[in-house]
Amino acid sequence: MPNVVVVVPTYNEIENVSSIVGRLRQAVPRAHVLVVDDSSPDGTGERAEELAAGDPGVSVLHRAKKEGLGKAYLAGFALALERGYDYIVQIDADGSHDPSDLPAMITLAKAGNDLVIGSRWIPGGSVKNWPWYRHSVSQAGNSYARRMLRSDIKDLTAGFRVFRASALRELGLEGVSSQGYCFQVELAWNMERAGYRVAEHPITFVERSTGRSKMHAGIVAEALLRVTGWGISATLSSARR
Repeated sequence: MPNVVVVVPTYNEIENVSSIVGRLRQAVPRAHVLVVDDSSPDGTGERAEELAAGDPGVSVLHRAKKEGLGKAYLAGFALALERGYDYIVQIDADGSHDPSDLPAMITLAKAGNDLVIGSRWIPGGSVKNWPWYRHSVSQAGNSYARRMLRSDIKDLTAGFRVFRASALRELGLEGVSSQGYCFQVELAWNMERAGYRVAEHPITFVERSTGRSKMHAGIVAEALLRVTGWGISATLSSARR
């Protein structure tokens, strides 16, 4: 059995799901692909099932309703751990992340890193086709999160990652509560402060060309409130010691 699985959360990604699955199967042919669909009304789940029917390396987890990116990933991670994979990859369905980066990222994980992040904000990393304000918001958000959480991770909000499965099992996912994109910050920070080894690999993030982005003001607000609360709580806990 392959020791790597790529978890791909989807919601209304019928225009992209075939492409991302195909690119993943080409870039890492020995890895399995697990599509986690949140009952997409546009038929994404059904299209994923068609892909799975023609490829034993592809499977689909159908969720009853849309509950946010974080819960979709947690459901996918739980199933991956149950199936006994050694490494779990997370990647966006919209094609923003290049699957050809995965061999290098998986190699870093196998070299002893518990979390490998495909990073936009380290030397060699970049973003393409973003308007200036999106670029500014992402960089400012990462900078604020790093300061509040006293983190050394340069791209805390990145959605392209490789986890050592045993590290996730040891850490425990029950305490991860964020539902939106703040899930990325929470899980990375939890691993960092628990002492797990974190590495970053430079990637080029390319804005989606088809479909609609799921980013909205509510996601940014959730992240701001949660990061601020975690930072204050961590500071107070440190002061009591």
